[in-house]
Amino acid sequence: MQTSPESHRVVDLFVIGGGINGCGIARDAVGRGLTVGLAEMNDLASATSSASTKLFHGGLRYLEYFEFRLVRESLIERETLLRAMPHISWPMRFVLPYHKDMRFENATPTSKLLNTVMPWMKGRRPAWLIRLGLFLYDNLGGRKILPGTTTVDLSKDPAGAPLKEKFKRAYEYSDCWIEDSRLVVLNARDAEARGAEVMTRTRVVSATREDDLWRVALRDTETGAEHTVQAKMLVNAGGPWVRDVIQNTVRINSSEGVRLVRGSHIVTRKLFDHGKCYFFQGEDGRIIFAIPYETDFTLIGTTDQEHTDVSTKPEITEGERDYLLNFASNYFKTPLGKDDVVWTYSGVRPLYDDGAKSATAATRDYVLSVDTAGGAPLLNVFGGKITTYRRLAESAMEKIGTFFPGLKGPWTAGVPLPGGDFPVSDVDRLIGDLKSAYPFLTDFWARRLVRAYGTEAATMLGDAQAEKDLGQGFGATLTAREIEWLMDKEYARTAEDVVWRRSKLGLRLSAEQIETLDDWMAQVRRARRDAAE
Repeated sequence: MQTSPESHRVVDLFVIGGGINGCGIARDAVGRGLTVGLAEMNDLASATSSASTKLFHGGLRYLEYFEFRLVRESLIERETLLRAMPHISWPMRFVLPYHKDMRFENATPTSKLLNTVMPWMKGRRPAWLIRLGLFLYDNLGGRKILPGTTTVDLSKDPAGAPLKEKFKRAYEYSDCWIEDSRLVVLNARDAEARGAEVMTRTRVVSATREDDLWRVALRDTETGAEHTVQAKMLVNAGGPWVRDVIQNTVRINSSEGVRLVRGSHIVTRKLFDHGKCYFFQGEDGRIIFAIPYETDFTLIGTTDQEHTDVSTKPEITEGERDYLLNFASNYFKTPLGKDDVVWTYSGVRPLYDDGAKSATAATRDYVLSVDTAGGAPLLNVFGGKITTYRRLAESAMEKIGTFFPGLKGPWTAGVPLPGGDFPVSDVDRLIGDLKSAYPFLTDFWARRLVRAYGTEAATMLGDAQAEKDLGQGFGATLTAREIEWLMDKEYARTAEDVVWRRSKLGLRLSAEQIETLDDWMAQVRRARRDAAE
């Protein structure tokens, strides 16, 4: 925030929103030669992009809605993204137990067709249809790294041990895990390293067209300082606030809108000992996942509920919590209760409003709309899913490129994010090398650092010979050295940024430890401000 209002700085592209779509577009654009600015009113990934189910997946159930293009694009992207970020993304196997009462959700296009042709099915998902869906899932995306679908005998496989006896067989297929909020931060870091200006805690107060430029008024939400940037083109990647930006920030008329859908998750004690995930189908036709989480926990989600007011913070309701507990209890031998829940989180998906009857049926595809009425162009980004963020950015650049002739072509496929410059198969080697170089690291500590920072973990640890060389400890292997790295390189300002978005160590730290960390970070910020004055 060093630029004064009098500087009249002009950038090619200014992006509103520091979620995955905004940061992905900024990274792609600056890599093609554009000057780029980005403003996020809170911390990066502070809304939808840190509240996902943490998966790079094709969307197996989307096949029932005939969304073949979206599924194919998502399946191709899984491996493209995996190669570029093997530290924060990794392959996982999903176990789909089968039973005869599996049903479709709210009359999908597939169920309507089957009910017409085979009315005796009465809305059920037959085994042959699931096998067909998994065959398509295996083959639509040109799979090369991930193993294909297999059949599992649950009476013999470890995946059957925690399940009720009635589940005799299952199908096992592949998808990928992703540390969603770290994905956003690393895209922002890479964009900044290539020349973009990334401004967090910076609200776009207004954006007005002045001839062929946008005049963007900005306010630092911490200091109140204001300044102005001019841009040749504006990108509205406001996520849940995309409609609010259209109406109240740029103030243009548009009939397009978003459908806000709340997805809630619960985190429980560890429910099973193996490393596979479960794909559970409910009697209401919906699906949930049960996923190994942060070593000692299990993640269960998600729900699909309408969320009417973007200004209302999304929080799980008792009804949603009980729905997820009961859903999972239909599969696990040991029933789950509210005392098993150690944490919950909710996010609002800004789905493109396609007029679908239910939240679950609303499209997960993205829509990009350009407005040129009255001067400088505006690109509005509606919808999308985390798996297709890179392809969304490429599609956005196709539209942006019409206003900037001569831009370089697509470049991001397979290009590593910071710390991801190693083969997918080398994670364990990297962990072993880190432990050899820093013998004071525990197994948990070394794995956590590699899974967060990849090849940069050693850079962060530097010349440390012992744990005491890393400065004050805050608990759960978190030290002053790591916090300084996060503040200097990853835009972290508060303890919440660190323990819930840059990591999930909030699951392991007490409220007192988190408060101590927050106070320490505030002191560092004050000292740095005083030194700069």
